[in-house]
Amino acid sequence: MTDTLERRGDAGVGARLSKLMRATEVDTRMLGMLGALFVIWIVFDILSGGLFLSPRNLWNLSVQTASVAVMSTGMVLVIVTRNIDLSVGSILGFTGMIMAVTQVQFLPPLLGFEGPFNWIIAVAVGVVAGVAIGGLQGVIIAYAGVPAFIVTLGGLLVWRGGAWWMTSGKTVAPMDSNFRLIGGGAEGSLGESWTWALAAVACLIVCLSFVMGRRRRQRFKFQQRPIWAEVLLAAVTSGAILAAAALLNAYKWPTAVAARYARDNNLTVPDGGLSIGYGLAIPVLIAIVVGIVMTFVTTRTRFGRYVFAIGGNPEAAELAGINTRWVLTKVFMLMGGLAALGAAISTARLNAATNAQGTLDELYVIAAAVIGGTSLAGGVGTVAGAMIGAVVMQSLQSGMVLLGIDSPLQAIIVGIVLVLAVFIDGVYRRRTA
Repeated sequence: MTDTLERRGDAGVGARLSKLMRATEVDTRMLGMLGALFVIWIVFDILSGGLFLSPRNLWNLSVQTASVAVMSTGMVLVIVTRNIDLSVGSILGFTGMIMAVTQVQFLPPLLGFEGPFNWIIAVAVGVVAGVAIGGLQGVIIAYAGVPAFIVTLGGLLVWRGGAWWMTSGKTVAPMDSNFRLIGGGAEGSLGESWTWALAAVACLIVCLSFVMGRRRRQRFKFQQRPIWAEVLLAAVTSGAILAAAALLNAYKWPTAVAARYARDNNLTVPDGGLSIGYGLAIPVLIAIVVGIVMTFVTTRTRFGRYVFAIGGNPEAAELAGINTRWVLTKVFMLMGGLAALGAAISTARLNAATNAQGTLDELYVIAAAVIGGTSLAGGVGTVAGAMIGAVVMQSLQSGMVLLGIDSPLQAIIVGIVLVLAVFIDGVYRRRTA
C-alpha cells in the first residue's frame, strides 16, 4: 500500500513537472546545461573551501570567459553549416598582434601617444584583418572546394607563424590606456550605479519582450502560453539579472586603488575606507551585446535562415535558390571578425600581444559551441547555448586552477569533457529523431 502511494506521489510530481515544462516551453537541453553548470560550481566551491563562488572569482570568471564567448557565437554558425574552424586561436593571436603593432609602433608618430582615436583605429584595423582572413579561408572552402578542416588547419599554422614573423617573436607592450579598458579591470568596469541601471533596463526589456511576444502570437493565431507561465519566466529571468548585478557589485576595488581614485578625484575617504564595486566589466558587456546581436542575426534575418537551411540540407538549400557558396563565405568572414574582436579583449586584458596568445583557444571555442548544443551533424545550434558552454569550459579551467591541478591534467579533463559532450549530443539526437 505504501509503495503504491509512493509511486502515485512520484507520478504526480512527474506530471506536474511535465505540465510546467510544457506550459513554459523551456528548452530542456538548455535547462540541463544550466543544471550541470550549477553542479560544477557547487562541487568546485566545496573543494576550494568556498573560494570558487566568491564575488572575486566569479567576476574574474566572467572576464576570462568574454573572448571565448564572443568567438563561440560565430563558431555556432560555422558548425551549423557542417564545417569547422580550427584557425580561430591563431587568427586571435595574429589580429591581436596587428592591433598592438598599430597602436604602439605605427600610430604614435602620426597621432602621438595616447591619441584619442588610436584605440578605435587599432581595433578597426584588427577587425578588418580578421574579416579579410575569414573571407580568404571562406572563398577557398566554398569556391575551391577544399574541406574546411584542411583549410583552417593550414590557417592555424599560417596565422600563428604570421604573428611571430610580424615582430620576430617579440612581445609588444604596453597598450593604449583607452584600449586597455576593453580588457576590464577597475577602470574597465561600469561601476555599481551603471550596473544597477543597466540591470533595470534589461529587466524592463525582458518584460516588454514577453508582452510583445504574446501579442505577436495572438496576431498570427499561435498557441499562447498561460499567463502564469509568462509571469513566472519573466520573474525568474529578471531575478537572475538582478542577482548577477548584485554579485558583480559585491566585488570591491582594492583599498589602494580606491584610495588613489579618491585622491585623484578629491573625494573624502570615510573612516572605514572607500568601498567601490567593480560592477559589470566592459569585456563582459561586449560579449553580452555580441550575443544579443548574433541571436538576432540567427533568428530574425534572412542570412540566419539561410545558414540553418544549408546546415539542414545543403542540396535542398541550393535547389531553393540560396547562394550557398556566398553564404558560407560570409559565415567565415563573420567568424574572422569575431575572432579579431576576441583578440581585442584578450590583448587589452593582458596589456600586451604575445606569440602564444590564443593558443588552444580553438579547442575551447569549439567545445563551448558543442557543449552548448550545436550539433556537429549541422543544422542545429543556439548562440545562447554556446555562450553558456563557454562559461562551463571556463568554469572547469578556473576551478582546476583554484585546486592546483597541473596544466597537462587540465588538458586531459577538457578533452574528456569535449568527447563526452559529442557523445551526449549523439544520444540526444537519436532519442529525439
